[in-house]
Amino acid sequence: MIKAIITRFRQGHRTMKYPDAPQPLPPRFRGLPQLDTSRCTDGCRDCAASCPYGALSVSGPLTLDMGKCLFCGDCAAACPNEAITFTCDARLAGRKREDLTVTSGEPYQPARSLEGELLRLFGRSLKLREVSAGGCNACEADTNVLSTIGWDLGRFGIQFVASPRHADGMFVTGPVSENMRLALLDTYAAIPEPKLVIVAGACAINGGPFKDHAEVHNGADGFVPVDLYIPGCPPSPLTILDGLLRLVGRVQ
Repeated sequence: MIKAIITRFRQGHRTMKYPDAPQPLPPRFRGLPQLDTSRCTDGCRDCAASCPYGALSVSGPLTLDMGKCLFCGDCAAACPNEAITFTCDARLAGRKREDLTVTSGEPYQPARSLEGELLRLFGRSLKLREVSAGGCNACEADTNVLSTIGWDLGRFGIQFVASPRHADGMFVTGPVSENMRLALLDTYAAIPEPKLVIVAGACAINGGPFKDHAEVHNGADGFVPVDLYIPGCPPSPLTILDGLLRLVGRVQ
């Protein structure tokens, strides 16, 4: 026991400081896309042609839908003029589905907080029931990281709970397979009002790589009202944390 205590003191404080201080990310991290139509060559559609999920539009200003994007980087590699780059900015979450569209020449606005009574109820304590609705478990793995000592999600009053009856909201990952459809709806019904729905990952937002498969429903917002969209494939733990903190008004 004494050895464990001594070792713990030697380790020091291990929890990351975000949001009080920036969280460094590796240079290869692909975060918020940066688009520059002025670099585009007339008639060039190489970036759009390289995306198998239709995340890019070159009709008018160059736009990228982060809800469809898997952040693979193929579009940036295909562009001969570097009109598309991925920054290290992990602040990607949006309150509405349309908020996830990045447009050339327009600043991206991260998610705003809840308002009024909802902010009063959930701003200091938010309990979530996770529903893994047929995904590959990558989003779940990055979400689980938030409960480790390095991130310590509980210090913000945000926790994942075992029962929907003890929850304030539902945290959904996966494209909502047919086999998980009723589980999703039953979980939502079991959460007492008022309640929130948060979807994380390209699958839960738009179907991800499983989009339009016969056995999936292309995300959760066809079944339940969504209060926060967190894009990525999978979203990094910092993207998830930042989105949750913005929702409850801990980050502006």
